[in-house]
Amino acid sequence: MLSRNEYSQLKTVIVGDATGAKIPKHDISLRCVNYADNGTPPEQGLYPQQIIDEANEDIDKFIQFLIKENVNVLRPDVEHDPVYYKFCPRDTVFVHDNNVLYTPMSLRARADEHTAYRKLFDRYESVQQETVNITREDSLYNTACVGNPNVLALNETEPCFDAANILKDNDDLYYLVSNSGNLRGAEMLQHFVGDTAKVHTIEDVYSYMHLDSTIAFLREGLLLANPSRIKDRTQLPEKLQNWDIVWAPEPVDIGHYPGFNNSSPWLSVNLLSINERLVVVEEHQHNLRIELEKHNIDCAMLPMRQARTLGGCFHCITVDVERENV
Repeated sequence: MLSRNEYSQLKTVIVGDATGAKIPKHDISLRCVNYADNGTPPEQGLYPQQIIDEANEDIDKFIQFLIKENVNVLRPDVEHDPVYYKFCPRDTVFVHDNNVLYTPMSLRARADEHTAYRKLFDRYESVQQETVNITREDSLYNTACVGNPNVLALNETEPCFDAANILKDNDDLYYLVSNSGNLRGAEMLQHFVGDTAKVHTIEDVYSYMHLDSTIAFLREGLLLANPSRIKDRTQLPEKLQNWDIVWAPEPVDIGHYPGFNNSSPWLSVNLLSINERLVVVEEHQHNLRIELEKHNIDCAMLPMRQARTLGGCFHCITVDVERENV
């Protein structure tokens, strides 16, 4: 059985690769999903080499840490030349029980990104892999979202979501309705998991765009929340309202490469759990470390210099394939 939650002992993980990362063709999907905040997309083409080199250097350090923790590390296909990138497999690959879903992603440029990961699951005989193909016609995108965070980028013409819109807690899946996931996507996810899990939607919280910079599950009954988005526990689905909450402190802004900014400083919340007692946190977030240590959670403080530039920290750049399920 594959991973069913975010926090039990990690056994096998996919770690992304910044090689070949690009700004894709400028189209309505890129404008509405990634640049709805009125930012101008950088010029189409490869990211500057400094970004790619520094990201991969930090990924190598992260991998060495994982190996020391006896975690098996899988990597994207080196022969896959991405249209966008293969830095954040969390967006592309959803794993639950013995099912792997390659999600109907919101950016047109990422439609074939799943081909970088399919071979990784060939070793699992009982695993079922499914790809959802959608058309991504212009009608899917609502251009009124540009400059207005109260208008979502995706209409309901077809199911559309990134896997990073989802957090797992065994039989419960939490799905953020945002610029990268619509309500029809949540319905499709429920159909995919069938009676193995219940999908709970989180709405009217945060539009730009994934769930894992807003909430992190630390262990059963304990979560980390971004107080700039979750103002009160009543904004959470009913089951989560009874959990204890660690309110994330103001993040240390690690900055980004000039002209390339894909995330807010709240990527501080984007941590990866090794187990219920150990998480990986961006190395500058010592106030967060102090708060987590109050709950008997140790923090491995590691660099991820281009996290904001490329739009992903330790949760985004991984997919937990196998955990010791309980």
